[in-house]
Amino acid sequence: MEKCYGVAMAGKNDCKAGAGTTCAGTSKVDYQGNAFKAVPAGTCVTIKTPKGTGSMTEMKS
Repeated sequence: MEKCYGVAMAGKNDCKAGAGTTCAGTSKVDYQGNAFKAVPAGTCVTIKTPKGTGSMTEMKS
């Protein structure tokens, strides 16, 4: 598994990722750039969202 930023739906992120998220389930909006979701290794950058693809590093929301 790997951390994938920008793919979690609001309230469905895995633990702390940055300002505005303190732990699991705290993301405020869908595809929040500083909230991550654990995904199978090697799949993050292939996940498509309305804001682009997932990222291995924190992004601006």
